[in-house]
Amino acid sequence: MPDLPSAFRAYVVDRPTDGEFHRGVTTLTPADLPPGEITIRVDWSGVNFKDGLAAREDGRVARAYPLVPGIDLAGSVIDSDVPELPAGASVLANGYDIGTSRHGGYAELARLPAGWVMPMPPGLDARTAMAIGTAGFTAAMSVDALERHGLEPGAGPVLVTGASGGVGSAAVALLAARGHEVWAATGKPGEHDRLRELGASAFLGRDEVSGPGRPLDKARWAGAVDTVGAATLPYVLRTLRIGAAVASSGNTSGAELETTVFPFILRGVSLLGMDSANMAIDARRTMWARLAGDLAPRGLEGALTEVDLDTLEPALDAIVEGRARGRWIVRVAG
Repeated sequence: MPDLPSAFRAYVVDRPTDGEFHRGVTTLTPADLPPGEITIRVDWSGVNFKDGLAAREDGRVARAYPLVPGIDLAGSVIDSDVPELPAGASVLANGYDIGTSRHGGYAELARLPAGWVMPMPPGLDARTAMAIGTAGFTAAMSVDALERHGLEPGAGPVLVTGASGGVGSAAVALLAARGHEVWAATGKPGEHDRLRELGASAFLGRDEVSGPGRPLDKARWAGAVDTVGAATLPYVLRTLRIGAAVASSGNTSGAELETTVFPFILRGVSLLGMDSANMAIDARRTMWARLAGDLAPRGLEGALTEVDLDTLEPALDAIVEGRARGRWIVRVAG
């Protein structure tokens, strides 16, 4: 039997059936962990929009209580039933039900099914992997999907909405590094210099990409990455060029979509949904390998903020309230 600690620290949200919702750092034991083949000493995690929702009573993300949020994590194996992932191996995991219906990354120990865990790709360590995190992973999925759809450098401007956030910033950097002309839409003018350093060539304000419009407006964009949802996706759809696509991954402004069929039937545009939670493990490993290689995002340290379990809560609130700037990473291990 492995020499597991008798207790460990975790950030837990709970809503007892006969009590009030509460959240905070507490102490758990290995007996509190769910079943699984791999037990991991968690070194780093990240703060994602879904984590912020999981930590709110009205977030509608947590599907079980008590819950340790944290939809991504990286660390080392301390107990394993799988020869391919032995004790001591450096690993990472993101997606599936991690941090939503089973304990996730905001604890010093995590136990997961072997099919959800992957070896750390060469070229990455735990901190760097979580600096990329689910946000960078989703951005890479988006860029890959657009290019597989036919987007090529030089085809025309590519729009990124919510560009100052984690997914948006990574998408700007990835698209620019691959030779695309990137326009960044953000409601935070103070972020222009940072986004320009990541590769943005021009900017749109929040008001320019939200609000009502005609069923079809001037065709501008050869492609787009939308991380915002209700407020911006209708604009993106009605301004895409003929045959262009938008990779949609966010709902920070809401989940409703008010549009018409005209972008689809008169311009043949495509709406590509980015589901980072349910990607099969083999495809997930391939994408992470690319994030260590040709899709490695640049400029990660420019807007990276470190927190720990004791200082995590303000970041969880800030990301839901639209005050994200780049990415927060969480130092979990003591």
